[in-house]
Amino acid sequence: MIRKLKSGHYRLYSRSKNPRTGKRRNLGTFSTRAAAEKHERAVQYFKRH
Repeated sequence: MIRKLKSGHYRLYSRSKNPRTGKRRNLGTFSTRAAAEKHERAVQYFKRH
């Protein structure tokens, strides 16, 4: 899940909420949306292998 920040950067959040805090985990901040999407694919691959 990618959200745009006020600074113009993009942050990748986990799809599930952290049960302890009730918020989504930050999985990295990127300067471009393409970089965030690339990392999101890498994360999904890593979760399945």
